[in-house]
Amino acid sequence: MKHQVNYRVYYEDTDAGGIMYHGNYINFCERGRTEFMREIGHSCAHIQEKEGILFVIRHLEADYLKSCKLEDMLTVESCVAEMKNTSFIMQQSIFRHDDVLFNMKVTAVCVDETGKPVRIPDSLRQDITKFCQ
Repeated sequence: MKHQVNYRVYYEDTDAGGIMYHGNYINFCERGRTEFMREIGHSCAHIQEKEGILFVIRHLEADYLKSCKLEDMLTVESCVAEMKNTSFIMQQSIFRHDDVLFNMKVTAVCVDETGKPVRIPDSLRQDITKFCQ
């Protein structure tokens, strides 16, 4: 199953030509990951407060396929492709209607408050696995 969330491209997201700035594709995907975590019942603030952990991005691969423009309505689609002990790999795409504009593969690592990688909590692991089946 894939998580989906919609966003509109606002003036602040674009360059002088009305094209979305390349860094904002990654920002929209970050929002998509945050909403995914909320939907499975684990907001980032809650995880940090309850478990004392954070997720940091270790690696990402991005493919810019088509431009998006001011006022476009976009859908960010996210799914966990692989779960490891201390990290997971998420596939994310941005669509405008049926057109794929952007694809990204991102590795997020679970760390404690000192920045040391730690095992993803079992409750979070189970909820991610349930959602992604």
